[in-house]
Amino acid sequence: MAVDATAHRGRSRPHSGWTLAVVALVGVALFAAFTALGLWQVQRRAWKLDLIERTTQRIHAPPAAAPPEAQWAAVRAASHEYQAVQLRGEWLARQTLLSQATTALGAGYWVMTPLQQHDGTQVLVNRGFVPADQRLQWAERPAEHTPGGAVTVQGLLRISEPGGGFLRRNDPAQNRWHSRDVEAMAQALSLSRAAPYFVDAGLPQAQAPTVTANTEQRPASEGPWPREGLTVVRFTNTHLSYALTWFAMALMVAGAGGLVARYELRLRASSRAAPPP
Repeated sequence: MAVDATAHRGRSRPHSGWTLAVVALVGVALFAAFTALGLWQVQRRAWKLDLIERTTQRIHAPPAAAPPEAQWAAVRAASHEYQAVQLRGEWLARQTLLSQATTALGAGYWVMTPLQQHDGTQVLVNRGFVPADQRLQWAERPAEHTPGGAVTVQGLLRISEPGGGFLRRNDPAQNRWHSRDVEAMAQALSLSRAAPYFVDAGLPQAQAPTVTANTEQRPASEGPWPREGLTVVRFTNTHLSYALTWFAMALMVAGAGGLVARYELRLRASSRAAPPP
């Protein structure tokens, strides 16, 4: 019993000042880090809400002229993507490319055809989606399905998708495209003055940019093809839940620090009240 009492008194002694200082520094650092992460998520949430609002305004604004050649260097995703634009020119039908696509209608291809504008520049236009079983007729005979003469195209400005798809690279030599890489496509088609962006043909109905934006609702098996207006405009906004998580962890650290301080005060009070050995 004497040995057990001695061991108990040893475990109940207050911690040294250095130990408490290290624990306090670690606690303060964790509290500050978790609080900073929570504040950062709050700022990110405000930025994301502003981005969604600005994008919504661009999508549903009246179509404006696409950025001309003099402004191409300033085209950025933050300021231009999903802007409603209008183009006028003539299709370069024989220079059509097909880029693999997965949509609400299933797997298939985007029909990418350059539009020759009257100022001599070209803009790649995603004319819409075609099912996989129509690949050959669009790859081999695109001119048969393309109107001649001057046309007007309304759609959403999109930023180039360089590189390729997930674990799959574009192969221009084999005419295999997994993403809409404007620069690579323009080079493969020998377009001398191609815009650094492309346009998704078709304007969506008025709706929030968090769901698929379809111009019309029709059965997947029906045409006409290509089916335009399938642009997906989606933003994830989970910043509030992340912020609450970080703030909760900061409160947990503060609570744990309070418990440690309370326990340490009790140890010191017991040590002062205990009779000397």
